[in-house]
Amino acid sequence: MPTLALIATGGTIAGAAASATDTTGYTAGALGADTLLAAVPQLANVAEIRAEQLFNLDSKDMTPGHWLALGRRARTLLDDPAIDGIVVTHGTDTLEETAAFLALTLASAKPVVLTAAMRPATSLSADGPMNLYNAACVAAHPESAGRGVLVSFGDAIFPALGVRKCQTHRLDAFTGGSAGAIGRTDPLHYFAPPPLRAWAHMPLAPGLDELPRVDVLHVGAGTPPALLDLMIANGARGIILALPGNGSLPAAWDSAVAGAVARGIPVVRASRVGMGPVARKTLDDRLGTRPAGELPASQARVALMLTLAAGDPALLDRLLADDYIP
Repeated sequence: MPTLALIATGGTIAGAAASATDTTGYTAGALGADTLLAAVPQLANVAEIRAEQLFNLDSKDMTPGHWLALGRRARTLLDDPAIDGIVVTHGTDTLEETAAFLALTLASAKPVVLTAAMRPATSLSADGPMNLYNAACVAAHPESAGRGVLVSFGDAIFPALGVRKCQTHRLDAFTGGSAGAIGRTDPLHYFAPPPLRAWAHMPLAPGLDELPRVDVLHVGAGTPPALLDLMIANGARGIILALPGNGSLPAAWDSAVAGAVARGIPVVRASRVGMGPVARKTLDDRLGTRPAGELPASQARVALMLTLAAGDPALLDRLLADDYIP
């Protein structure tokens, strides 16, 4: 039987409300890892679980500092020969960002699987126990080896990069972007091979205690380009533009964007649309911008923060390139 490490970080899956029928007015991160395990005794038939509470918070309050702590703890556990895989419980609101951070910084054949819940643990029909059980099954399964960081949620298995929250209330709250799900957990079955594309990994420097600030700017009809300069003046070292359609940049923004790039501020074109990649355009060559490719704006931000921390802007180009295979 495999041995899995469970890293609990809080979220709705560990949430509690005064009433069992209350699925919105609850406190996230109210319960500990031991309580989560006690609700799923069937895990004893899947793996030996070694649980720990790294922190316990609502994921809306997650910061890059939490990512760094989680990434280093996961690295230590992955290097332990007694550990066969990791399950991370998390809140849904920022799960896609934490998943991207782990996917871009952890290189290991051992599975790392994130899961979460849309209903608190005290709910009459809490989805957390089944999601936790399924995540453990995925982490324990031999076919999970070598697939990178995964997200197991609502009977679907997604690759971490490209995953995004697409529903505010429904239990099937996540989608896998263009790649979609690579498997299902009812029953556990992988119906897609490992992706041909291999993403770059950026190991964390030992002394790194914070990540450079990168802001996401949502651009709507008539949004003034002066906001870009305000973000930079306030300390942003990189900008992700969540643009209409296929990362369509309004003509009025050309001068501000070109000026930011000329000052050494990377600007990435992402999309505010829920699905689909952002392809390279001639304006990228003209203005010096980069398309986000398959990554949503939230995950493109994580990638840019990491490349700025590494001091290697070319790494971002390789990472976001549509045909990147190392």
